[in-house]
Amino acid sequence: MTAMHAIDVHSPRDSQLVGWLPTATPSDVEDALSAACSAQPGWAATPATDRGAAVRAAALSLRERANDLATVVETETGRPYASAREGVLAGAATLEQYAELGPVHGGRSLLGSAVDFMVPEPRGVVVALTPWNDPVAVACGLLGAALVTGNSVVHKPSERCPHTGLLLATLLQPCFPSGVLKTLVGDGEVGGALVSSPDVDVVAHVGSTATGRMIARTSTAKLLLENGGNDPLLIDDDVDPIWAAGQAALGAFTNAGQLCTSVERIYVHKTIAPAFLEALCAEARSWNTDPQPLVDTRHRSFVHDQVSAAVTAGAWALVGGEIPEGRGAYYPATVLAECSGAMRIMCEETFGPVAPVQLVSSFDEGLAEACSGDYGLAATVLTSSMEHAQRAWRALPVGTVKVNAVFGGAPGGAAQPRGASGSGFGYGPELLDEMTTTKVVHLGVPNARP
Repeated sequence: MTAMHAIDVHSPRDSQLVGWLPTATPSDVEDALSAACSAQPGWAATPATDRGAAVRAAALSLRERANDLATVVETETGRPYASAREGVLAGAATLEQYAELGPVHGGRSLLGSAVDFMVPEPRGVVVALTPWNDPVAVACGLLGAALVTGNSVVHKPSERCPHTGLLLATLLQPCFPSGVLKTLVGDGEVGGALVSSPDVDVVAHVGSTATGRMIARTSTAKLLLENGGNDPLLIDDDVDPIWAAGQAALGAFTNAGQLCTSVERIYVHKTIAPAFLEALCAEARSWNTDPQPLVDTRHRSFVHDQVSAAVTAGAWALVGGEIPEGRGAYYPATVLAECSGAMRIMCEETFGPVAPVQLVSSFDEGLAEACSGDYGLAATVLTSSMEHAQRAWRALPVGTVKVNAVFGGAPGGAAQPRGASGSGFGYGPELLDEMTTTKVVHLGVPNARP
């Protein structure tokens, strides 16, 4: 790891400099890990109800400054203020959820001639590496679950939103004893130094598959990885094509396609394809009346390269597909027709406002295409057939299958990616299990002195 340098953040909306921050130095990394190691035993010994109260206080602090934090998120990432504020409040709600669940998180017992019981214990020091696309909500899930179960945490937010990460730290850290929660600003070099440390017991990472694979090569800690996705949307021939187009647009264009579970590839039955494509193009033009920028121009270039490669390979850009003039990192909602499975845009994660459409002749063909690929994050099926829905959720090799809704889910829902998309539960009560290890205690009957 080299010496400190600066991270510059430019506005995705007008390319102006938002600010710069120095990255953590090697001694900063060492000091943060040392403080976390020293503080963790005392935090683990703190009664679970008190740990829950601290996490609840952190949620309240977040709610009180939700407007300020949403403004910083918007400034750094381009996410619209209202949506950014929803993300902040979702983070606060997640902290509140873990404040309730943590104190009642327990093991189980077995009764026989003796008694065996299983006790969850904190793993130790957790390194949390969090993304820029929903920076507060994702961070709060990992931090809340780790802290309430008695772990200490070193958090490195994405270098694309370091001011967001520092403000979050300012709000949360005072709720916990010194050293229990530390935040470091840095890029991949700082993250690499953290995950390779032998003092780290858990690495929780939400981000790209390439980074997740690097972590797997260099870390000896327990890994919780939610990485890239190439989520398919399969549309049966028995649904309303206009409704299906609305679902497709919502899944592909929300937050400019920069969501972990965005729709990345669409398979539609050819009998409803003309009406579906017409409606999807109308949806895209509507989204383009109030565009949202991508996080930066570097990412925009990546998205546009995938679109251009698809067009070169024979796809048709029915809407969008061109970099607009002017400042900022804007890219239009784009509809691509005549796509095929060999195209990069159907095989790799795009993470932008692009809806690539491939026609299929049957539900079976579409399901086979949707099951293809290395990723295993999520998938959506739109169908009126219960039989098709049942077959689809059983066959799709992903952690989450959604039927007749591209987004949504019950409060406290869990997610467990597969394949190149990662491993381990990232949400829900199950995340408490990931953040703890189990000790089995066997209580035998003593042979008392006569």
